[in-house]
Amino acid sequence: MKYSESLKKTADFKLVYQTGRSYANRYLVMYVRSNGTERNRLGISVSRKVGNSVVRHRITRLIRESYRLQEDVFHSGWDIVVIARGAARGISYHQMESALLHLGGLHRIVVAGGVTDASRTPHAGS
Repeated sequence: MKYSESLKKTADFKLVYQTGRSYANRYLVMYVRSNGTERNRLGISVSRKVGNSVVRHRITRLIRESYRLQEDVFHSGWDIVVIARGAARGISYHQMESALLHLGGLHRIVVAGGVTDASRTPHAGS
């Protein structure tokens, strides 16, 4: 991830859960919170309920790769936590990428039309 870092600390995840906004679709739940920096921080959570370790790691790799390849369309300055749902167990890379971009669009952290504008803020009025 060229422009992003990973969220690793439990306290950082909790802060995003408590103060961030969330949207969900069939495969993923995404929490987003402004972090006040020029970089995004991505955290990925895949519960044991989703499957065994092989399945969980595959889903984690799909999410990370989907984000990495689409990183330039995400606005900067956000903590993003992506949680996989059980339905994500057998999906393809393209379905995962579509689900991730869909949630980014709902949060308004994905650039519309491919024009990057880091000053654009999601959730106007909040």
